[in-house]
Amino acid sequence: MVKLGDKIRELRKQRGISQEKLAEHLGVTFQAVSKWESGATMPDVLLIPAIASFFEVSTDELFDYSLYETEKKVGAIVDEYSKCWGNSGTCENPERCEEIIREGLKKYPGNDILLNCLIGTIPIPERAEEVIEIGKQLVQSTRRDEIRLDAYRIMAEAYKSMGDLSMCKESIEKIPEVYFSNLYVKADLLEGDEKFEAADKEKHLSLEHLIYMLYILSDHYNQHGEKEKAKIQLEIARGVLNAFENDFSTEYTRCAYDPEEIDKISKRIANI
Repeated sequence: MVKLGDKIRELRKQRGISQEKLAEHLGVTFQAVSKWESGATMPDVLLIPAIASFFEVSTDELFDYSLYETEKKVGAIVDEYSKCWGNSGTCENPERCEEIIREGLKKYPGNDILLNCLIGTIPIPERAEEVIEIGKQLVQSTRRDEIRLDAYRIMAEAYKSMGDLSMCKESIEKIPEVYFSNLYVKADLLEGDEKFEAADKEKHLSLEHLIYMLYILSDHYNQHGEKEKAKIQLEIARGVLNAFENDFSTEYTRCAYDPEEIDKISKRIANI
């Protein structure tokens, strides 16, 4: 396997780029680049995506990894991370989840899948600036649209938590407005188990989104003194969840019926 410093020197010379130009692009000194290439030091992990992006290669190519082997091993790390995350919408053990991903990044520095997991684990607003810094590197380097868009979403949340609505809006504007999803199209067009899995997952996502939007509408009406309209939105949400009383778990999703959430809605209605 080619050493990182050797690979940087090789890519730089192939493109006829000086150490000074590379250093200027990355915001470091040319002495730092020289030390990387000699093997005396390693670039900071957050610079890896920027280096790969500068040379227009993937981080796997930068480290001379086998793409197949990398994807398989990164997939195993993500599986461990997902089990630690749990089945609820909120991470059950964020410290351990972050530890798993950071250990993975030591083996696969700059890997976009792992970085995407990382910024989804770091708490906001407590470490919003760190999230934004990683997000900026990620959107510049990843070749996966879904990761780039998710990074913009998380960055928007981080900017909002810092009170920077201008940058929040700017990040949101990078996300295209679409009226269908990968899961929706799979459920519509595929057959058999693939069709079932997509429809089952899309059902749950659609339900979560609908309930959340009803909460937002209720809050809006309540803030403007329209209390009856606010209650109606919550009553719709409660009715929708009650309609899933006879729902059941599958190998892909948990039961959509949630008595605790229904109880929370009832309390919200009572407090309006």
